[in-house]
Amino acid sequence: MSSPDTAVLLIDVQASFTARPYWSRAELPAYLDATTRLLTGAQAAGLPIVQVFHTDGPDRADNPFAHASGLVRPLPGLPAFDAARVVEKHRHSALVGTGLGDWLREQGLRRLIVAGIRTEQCCETTTRHASDEGWEVDYVTEATLTFDMVSPAGNVVTAAQLRERTETVLAGRFATVCTIAQALERATAVAQAT
Repeated sequence: MSSPDTAVLLIDVQASFTARPYWSRAELPAYLDATTRLLTGAQAAGLPIVQVFHTDGPDRADNPFAHASGLVRPLPGLPAFDAARVVEKHRHSALVGTGLGDWLREQGLRRLIVAGIRTEQCCETTTRHASDEGWEVDYVTEATLTFDMVSPAGNVVTAAQLRERTETVLAGRFATVCTIAQALERATAVAQAT
């Protein structure tokens, strides 16, 4: 088998979110289980995993996305893994200002599996950006996490509705929306065919 051409982007799976007012543990067990399956499967397949952290705002202890908070670290409950690369981003897309795009190209990585927090924000934005830059993207919604929001009209938009909306706008345009098993199978099949 040749070297893989697919990388996993694990976006913003960090303890910072536990200090946000919208944090909810309701879907956390299922999310951690799915992410564990993705990471374990990626490691078994020899796929590189890129760990992305988000940092921004003033470097003070009361800012959960600042190093001074001590929360810019992996979300508790994740399995240990060796990241092929760790990047910090300051924008929604993991490809802005991080050097990640150059690194992915240098490694010959043409396909990406996107997972992380939040479904409709940094995961979706990175997916759109990556697609526009020429990568094939598999979006594994089950390994993304988000939280209920309130629309500008004052309506509650549930996490489930946000996931459905994200899948709807990404599918067939910016990504292949698939399960973890499908994404890993696709990555392995491509590697074996080359």
